[in-house]
Amino acid sequence: MKQKTRSAVHKRKPGRADQPSHFTAASYLPATRAKNQFAAVLEDVMQGREVVITKHNSPKAVVISLERFNALAKASSPDLSALSAEFDVRLARMQTAKGRAAMQAAFDASPEELGRAALKHFRSR
Repeated sequence: MKQKTRSAVHKRKPGRADQPSHFTAASYLPATRAKNQFAAVLEDVMQGREVVITKHNSPKAVVISLERFNALAKASSPDLSALSAEFDVRLARMQTAKGRAAMQAAFDASPEELGRAALKHFRSR
């Protein structure tokens, strides 16, 4: 017969002053208890729960599954091919005769002319 494992983590009531609102779905556990019951913490994480480790009632770390970590890491990495394509489009736009003339006019403009152009653009929005 399989032995039922007891969860090491405990849920806190949402809205507590020491619990940020973006962590309300996770379980909170003091660092000392997490250290002493790490096997149970690991079991909870492997079952899909997130565990926030606290020290003096302040969140300090989060234990998440490898699957969740990989999903977060993939979501935060930029798509370099899309950025490269956008750069190429902008560069091609600047390489036209009209684009070159506009850039030359900007470089030749006095500070006052640049200021007036910036105000005109800002007010046209």
